[in-house]
Amino acid sequence: MNDSMTKMHELVVKLNRYCDEYYNQHSPSVSDAAYDRLYDELETLEKQTVIQLSNSPTRRVGCPIVSGLKEVHHDIALLSLDKTKSIDDLVKFQRNHTVNLSPKLDGLTIKLVYENGELQSASTRGDGDVGEDITHNVGAISGIPQRIPYQNHLVVTGEAFIHKSDFERLKEILVDSKGKKFKNGRNLAAGSVTAHNAATCAKRCVNFLPFAVIDGLDDEKLAIPNSKRAKTLKLCEYGFGKLKTVQINLGDYNLLESTVDLLTKKADEDDLPIDGIVICYDDINYSKSCGRTGKYYKDGLAFKFEDDNHETVLRNIEWITSRTGEITPVAEFDTIVIDGCDVSRATLHNVSCVEELELMVGNRILVSKRHMIIPHVEDNLDRGSFDIEKVVPKTCSWCGQPTRIHISDGSKMLFCDNVDCGLRNIRQIAHFVSKKALDIEGISENIIERFMAMGFLKERMDIFSLDRFRNEIILLDGYGEISWNKLWDAIQNARNTTFERFVIAADIPMIGNHASRELAKVFSNSLDEFEAAAIGKYDFTTLSDFGEILNNNIHSWFSDQNNLKLWRDMKAMMTIKTQSQTPVVTNSPFAGKTIVVTGKVEPYTRDGIHQKIYLLGDKPSGSVTKNTDYLICGDNAGSKLDKANALGVKVLTPAEFFKMAGEIS
Repeated sequence: MNDSMTKMHELVVKLNRYCDEYYNQHSPSVSDAAYDRLYDELETLEKQTVIQLSNSPTRRVGCPIVSGLKEVHHDIALLSLDKTKSIDDLVKFQRNHTVNLSPKLDGLTIKLVYENGELQSASTRGDGDVGEDITHNVGAISGIPQRIPYQNHLVVTGEAFIHKSDFERLKEILVDSKGKKFKNGRNLAAGSVTAHNAATCAKRCVNFLPFAVIDGLDDEKLAIPNSKRAKTLKLCEYGFGKLKTVQINLGDYNLLESTVDLLTKKADEDDLPIDGIVICYDDINYSKSCGRTGKYYKDGLAFKFEDDNHETVLRNIEWITSRTGEITPVAEFDTIVIDGCDVSRATLHNVSCVEELELMVGNRILVSKRHMIIPHVEDNLDRGSFDIEKVVPKTCSWCGQPTRIHISDGSKMLFCDNVDCGLRNIRQIAHFVSKKALDIEGISENIIERFMAMGFLKERMDIFSLDRFRNEIILLDGYGEISWNKLWDAIQNARNTTFERFVIAADIPMIGNHASRELAKVFSNSLDEFEAAAIGKYDFTTLSDFGEILNNNIHSWFSDQNNLKLWRDMKAMMTIKTQSQTPVVTNSPFAGKTIVVTGKVEPYTRDGIHQKIYLLGDKPSGSVTKNTDYLICGDNAGSKLDKANALGVKVLTPAEFFKMAGEIS
């Protein structure tokens, strides 16, 4: 397990750097395929280890915003879709449901909000929860109407992109912020859409095509069927462009394969930049019943095109120690160009990967860019001379302590077991103060390393006692009274944090934004209640989108005495921002029961009704199982009702539920 963790950490560090280059700097150093390869490697390890690091790129859709544009918090999360390269997976996904297939445009996803027929705002998807306000640029993007005949609330998502021919022309005359030519159309589109000056965007030939209506067009007078395709077609009447879509009712391999080919050829004829095909269920109610993970909607799937292999020469294998102690091998090779990006590095995941490929310095290797994002070493053309003793380091490159090979689920992973390894501590502290954790501005890995070298920091909680070294710090280069005061203020502000940030900072495997928000709701922002549940036998699988792996991770983490000490030290040092809460009802007929909600339960939102259930002493759950006690069935119920009936679960109307809860007589 430890070996895998090391590998995963190295992948996370690498992927986050590539992600920043791709999304924020618009100047990727690796190809999409190379990125995809690493990403797939990380996902495989996460599935094998049932662990997901808190800053893993698999937990988010995009990257954190750094451009300085105004943040936009999405009321409805803008998630992504899981990926496949197999037609068989498309057949399995369809399961004889009616599905829509359309080209997957290679651009930047944006959201448009209309009120009373007027465009109110436009924003990027960002990390799925928070995007950037790009309203000032919509007039410079072709295909976005400023006014529409529909007078009610409407939210549309689509892709901003640049036609292939336009990019071929523009790439010869435009440069990015670093004075370099844009390497692909996607980067140019992203840089244009997020430009501060609309005039800049106007020169870039940016276009927009919608692919989904996420809110609106539900008016009875419109008489629009319960169909995603019908809603997107309605947009054409309002001035939007039309993305070619094929609807299929029969899950047949040949039919799906031919449809993929048809849409690919059509996109080429239309000069559209695409990197795959999207398949999604057409029935809106059924799609809603499929649910979501923290990153993906489950009602769709992205079919990605196969990647091309590029030959190069392996020059080095770098072994990188993570904050968990896992040491991940990274291949360094002669630079190759894939999809317009310079690629010279690719993660190798673990020792088993190095062994299977028989990698030695000087070997000719084949590198691809999986899913056109992640660099991946596909094969070794010079096998036969592999010697593991010459490849795998016997000591940690950072602390010099002996390494250990650990086997987990059949994979060999390399670890540094030294809990005092400086690099592990640096990265632990870096996560602790990161934007999604305690969000302490002004503390980078370089500063952490500097402070540790001078004895100011040894572990995470030392952040809160840096004032002991105030006089020494203000004398350092780059510091002074003003800089110190700003840093110390940020540290003090972090003492008053949210439940979600506190939990993420603790670094429980696989606990990120989505899971922490769910825990905050269920345990009413009480760290003590969550701790008691985690130490006890609470079944976290009853929570929305919590599975056995996450349940085990929580209990295992709290069973470690070092982790428990950290948790309690954090509680003693920090306070949680509280909101007024209605006390939990102790005499409720629902006390101790597990309740699932399907459909719309007026006047509550889904989060609101879940909070109501919790305050009644119940456990809100996201899925119907044999352990479910009640299903509250509101309007437009989905497949949960059928499952409840099949399992003999008691079904309540909203009125019956409220009557039992004592809200109506």
